[in-house]
Amino acid sequence: MNIGVDAAAFGMSKSVVATSNDVNSIYWNPAGLTAVKDYQGSLMHAEYFAGIAKYDYVGFAMPIDDRSSLGISIIRFGVDDILNTTELIDNEGNIDYNRIRLFSAADYALNFAYARKLPLKGLNIGVNTKIIRRIIGDFATSWGFGIDASLQFERNDWKFGVMLRDITTTFNTWSINESEFNKIKNAIPDQNQELPANTEITLPKAQIGIAKEIDINRDFNVLTAFDLNLRFTKTNDIISTSVVSIDPSFGFQVAYLKTVFLRGGIGNFQNELQFDGSKELVMQPNFGVGFKYKGIQIDYALTNIASIGNALYSNVFSIIVDFDYFR
Repeated sequence: MNIGVDAAAFGMSKSVVATSNDVNSIYWNPAGLTAVKDYQGSLMHAEYFAGIAKYDYVGFAMPIDDRSSLGISIIRFGVDDILNTTELIDNEGNIDYNRIRLFSAADYALNFAYARKLPLKGLNIGVNTKIIRRIIGDFATSWGFGIDASLQFERNDWKFGVMLRDITTTFNTWSINESEFNKIKNAIPDQNQELPANTEITLPKAQIGIAKEIDINRDFNVLTAFDLNLRFTKTNDIISTSVVSIDPSFGFQVAYLKTVFLRGGIGNFQNELQFDGSKELVMQPNFGVGFKYKGIQIDYALTNIASIGNALYSNVFSIIVDFDYFR
């Protein structure tokens, strides 16, 4: 749930909490769903770690009336076809490759979002309820539940947004298959001797954003956005205290005739510990492009994590379909 969705958002380094105004607002800021005028659908696919992990998302949004909208989405992040070798060697030390099985480790999130315009012009609120399902083959499964709340406000071409994630503190309760656990219990001496805790807690987080769109001329306009990502614990973010840690991000989008888009951004500022004990400030650059024509928008983003050494990168593709254009 921390990765995000939509290649357009990735291209702007996720600095979209104030500007998100389509079906992908289900994730970024449910309050932005009030801008959805008709049925909208979205698909996204990304691969991580040289294609080992698959990350997929599908979303749908629609207005209820002229003041409120609904949205639903499903997110899956999984690694498939993992070799289960717990029964490769029998009690007599014989190796039988036919005893190798395959399993998947996957996380699922089902999101239900609602947004509404308030009487104050330009002010919208939203809420997102999420159900989390996590599966690690036959070894363990879990269920979780959480709630997000958000708002957007627009005044004099300035846009503001606040997204409060996991405001209830999201809990995941695990159910561990003891018979499967016993097969790996003694794989490493003095390790894995006890069942792990069965409750996983996700602490609240917040994202605050401000953005402004500037018309250069009749053909070009530029959108700039600045966000602050807050976690209420001590981390290695660029600003870190015992109460809150803050990671800023900046993104921009240059649009030509609101049809062709060029995006860039920078974020994920971290104080990375070096081998000599010193700390070095690293950051994550992002790049993206998009094309929109007659209700179909296709976006691509390239993310180079930390931009140092042999950094991993991901190619992210997404599509939005606005069904209003096909009526």
